[in-house]
Amino acid sequence: MKRILSSSWKIPLITLLALVAIHASVSAQDHAAKIDEFIGLYYDRGRFNGTALVAEGGQVIYKKGWGMANKEWGISNEPDTKFRIASMSKQFTAMLIMQLVQEGRIALDDKLTDYLPEFRRDTGDLVTIHHLLTNTSGLPDYSDAPGFWNELMRHPMSSEFVIDSLSSGDLQFQPGSEYRYNNGGFYLLSLIVQRATGRDFAEVLQEKIFQPLGMNDSGLDRPEVILEKRATGYEQFVDGFENAPYRQIDNLLGTGAIYSTVKDLYLWDRALYTDRLLAPEYKEIMFTPFLQNYAYGLGVKKIPLGDTGDSTAYMGHSGSVAGFNSRIARLVEDEHVIVLLCNISEWTRLSDMTQGITNILYDLPYDVPKKSLAKALYNTFLKEGVNAALAEYHDFRETHADTYDFDEDELNTLGYRLLRTDRIGEAIEIFTLNVKAYPESWNVYDSLGEAYFVNGNRELALENHKKSLELNPQQSKTALAIMLDKSKAK
Repeated sequence: MKRILSSSWKIPLITLLALVAIHASVSAQDHAAKIDEFIGLYYDRGRFNGTALVAEGGQVIYKKGWGMANKEWGISNEPDTKFRIASMSKQFTAMLIMQLVQEGRIALDDKLTDYLPEFRRDTGDLVTIHHLLTNTSGLPDYSDAPGFWNELMRHPMSSEFVIDSLSSGDLQFQPGSEYRYNNGGFYLLSLIVQRATGRDFAEVLQEKIFQPLGMNDSGLDRPEVILEKRATGYEQFVDGFENAPYRQIDNLLGTGAIYSTVKDLYLWDRALYTDRLLAPEYKEIMFTPFLQNYAYGLGVKKIPLGDTGDSTAYMGHSGSVAGFNSRIARLVEDEHVIVLLCNISEWTRLSDMTQGITNILYDLPYDVPKKSLAKALYNTFLKEGVNAALAEYHDFRETHADTYDFDEDELNTLGYRLLRTDRIGEAIEIFTLNVKAYPESWNVYDSLGEAYFVNGNRELALENHKKSLELNPQQSKTALAIMLDKSKAK
C-alpha cells in the first residue's frame, strides 16, 4: 500500500526549512556587516585601499571598493576595477600547463629542454615540468638578478634574454630536493605553453580559461593597451602616497602579469569546484601539495580555526608588484572564498585581513588592526626631532602596545623614508633601534647596513651584511649586497 505523507507532517517540515533558510540569511547579513566594519578599520588606518569580495558557502555576501582607483582624478575603486594580481597569476599558468597535460601535449616528467632546446643542457636536462610547477627546480631566479626590479623591469625583456639569464647560473640544489620560490620558473612555464601550442601566451590564456568562464575583465596586462577601469598603483609612505615606479609588467608573463577583478576571481573560484577546466584526476594532481605546502601554482594546507583545535582546508596565493598587493583564500571544505585586491604596495596587511575575515565567517573572535607606529613617530620627529621620536617609541612600547603596530617593518619603513630624504644620521638611529627590537631578523641588519653604506661607512655596512647573511644564508641579493659588490669592484 502506498504511504502518503500527511499534511500534518508537511507543514512543520516546510516551516523547519523556512527557518533554516531565514537563519542562513540572517547569519550572512551579520557576517557581511562585521566584514564591512572590519575592512573599514583597515582602510581608516591606511592598511587597505582596493576592492574586496567574500563568498560564504559559494554565495557572495560582500563585495565593495574602498578608496581611490585613481587619486589624481578622484575615481573610486569598485568591484569591477581591474588590478594587477602579480604572483596570483601563477595558478592560471599552472592550469594551462595541466590542460595541456590532459590533452597529451605535455607530460609532467618532460624535461625543460624538450621545449626550450636552447636552454643550457647540463642544467635544463635535469629540470622537469613538475619541478617548475612546484618551485623545486633549483634554477636561479631571474628576479634575483642585480637591478632586476629597479632597472631591468623598466624596459622590455626578450625571452632570449631571460633564458640566457636563467641558463647562466648553476643549479642551487638538486631538482626536487628543496623548495625555493622562483618567479623565473613560471616565466619558463609560460614559454613552454607558447612552444607547445604555437600561440601567444595571452591568447591561450583567454581561449582556455577566461573566455569559457566569462572572466571578461581579466587578461595579460600590457602597458601600451588602453584598459578601461584599470587601477593605478601607489606606494604609501609615512607622509603620504606616491605613484608607484613604472614596471614593464608583461616582462613577467605567467609569473605575475595578469590583471583581474574580484568578480572575475569569484568566477574562477566557483569553476575550480567543477570539471569545466580540468578533469577530476588532473585537478587532484594540480591541488596536491609538494614541498612547503606548495602545489601547482597554489599553496594548499590545513589552517587552524582560532583556538578551537579545529582546522579547515585552505587553497590560495598572494601577490605583490610595484603599487599592488593581492590575495585569494579558498576555504574549500565550506566553499568560502576571500578575494582582496589592493592598489597600494606598502603597509598592507592582507594576510591579517584574511585571517580576520575567516574568523568572522566561522563566528570566532578576531583582532582589529592597530594604528601605525611609524606614522605616529614620524609626526613626532617632524615636530620635535629624532630624540623625541625615540623616547615616544619606548613610551608606546610600555603603555600602548595594544594600540600601535610594533611589527618590524614599521620602524624599517620609517627608517627608509628618512634615508631617502637625506636624513641619514636619523635613519641610522631608527634602524639601530629596530636591530635592538628584532635581533633575530636578517632584514633589520640589512637595512642598517644599507644606511651605513650611504653614510660612507663601508666597514659597518659589511659587518651588518655579514650578520644578515648569517641569519638568512638563502636571501636574495639585496640592494646592500649589490652596493658592496660594486664598491669592491672599484
